[in-house]
Amino acid sequence: MAAMPDSDLPSRSEPDGARHENPGLPVPLPGPVVAPRENTTTWIGRLVRALFGWKEGSIRADLEVVLDAAASGETGFSPEERAMLKNILGLRERRIEDVMVPRADIVAVHQEIGLGELVKVFEGAGHSRLVVFDDTLDDPVGMVHIRDLLAFMAARAAAEGEPDASTQPPTEVESESPAEPAGRGRNFPSGLDLNAIDLAVPLRSTGIIRKLLFVPPSMPAIDLLAKMQATRIHLALVIDEYGGTDGLVSIEDIVEQIVGDIEDEHDEEEAPAVVRQVDGSYLADARAHLEDVSATIGPDFDVGDIADEVDTLGGYLVVQIGRVPVRGELVRGAGGFEFEVLDADPRRVKKVRIYRAKDRSGRRDRGAKRRDGRPDGEAVSSGAAGQAAVASEPPAAVVEAAAKPASDALSPS
Repeated sequence: MAAMPDSDLPSRSEPDGARHENPGLPVPLPGPVVAPRENTTTWIGRLVRALFGWKEGSIRADLEVVLDAAASGETGFSPEERAMLKNILGLRERRIEDVMVPRADIVAVHQEIGLGELVKVFEGAGHSRLVVFDDTLDDPVGMVHIRDLLAFMAARAAAEGEPDASTQPPTEVESESPAEPAGRGRNFPSGLDLNAIDLAVPLRSTGIIRKLLFVPPSMPAIDLLAKMQATRIHLALVIDEYGGTDGLVSIEDIVEQIVGDIEDEHDEEEAPAVVRQVDGSYLADARAHLEDVSATIGPDFDVGDIADEVDTLGGYLVVQIGRVPVRGELVRGAGGFEFEVLDADPRRVKKVRIYRAKDRSGRRDRGAKRRDGRPDGEAVSSGAAGQAAVASEPPAAVVEAAAKPASDALSPS
């Protein structure tokens, strides 16, 4: 008789742990396998990659490529929107040193300045905020806002102009007294007695000096924008590695990197930094960027690797000769260009005239011929004939020729 199978042994068709499970509990079944979805991309990115065979990248990279290559009608963005989007994408690469106002152009006031002088500085500077320092600009103490100044002066005028027992309208007898202060007892317009404001009060004692931010020049501009929004302080002083003041940046300077120049009713239209003259030379502001100078003059103006060290025309001249050039100095540059310093001070160059060396030498020769009074190609008179020609020249013409400096060859013809 065949042996009966042992019921305690697990069946071959059952898994090893099946006999230990409770048969009354439901057995979970595996759900349907869902295939992973492909990474969805915009139709612009798919179109660009299909046309040019590019591999899939980040949305930021695709947007930069589309803004640079595609026309405005294809992307749906207007030219202004495309410009702003490109500026936003490029803001991550900009540092504070790229947008700051240099130290030489900072308008600042001493903390001991009187209110009257402070009003004059605000009127001339055209800014709503000014840096306040103690000894020098390397020792800043804060900033002053024009709204705080006006609020302080209005409060003083209102407090001094409030009527009290001593300022009540005088009686007929009291009004005849010569000791009565002029203006007392009158109703002031808007309740403000501006004569009561002491314009000699120093700024330090007014309590209207606010804090400002201190940032390094290597800080990303977008990070400073976020910090200004968080702290509600819209002015930052740029400090170098030694603790000295390197520049100044406001929230407007950063916003202009996105939307372009912001000009209000008081901003005057600035003249071009580089202007071509009738004689072929160029009159330039020393603060003009080297890129703008090259764009105006042409590709012949190439400063080479110096562009990595300095940004402005004045900085280029300083690097060329190793010092700040003086007024009237002539500096030779690359590409056959010469630079005449028209205006400068001990700290910086202000105005420059740019020549091509060959054009300048030709003007010098023509100017010399004009001063001699001889047409081109005419030989110099000699002997008695020459002496007679000089003797016959009118005295006024002789004086005028002698008074002309050699720099006439540099003036526009």
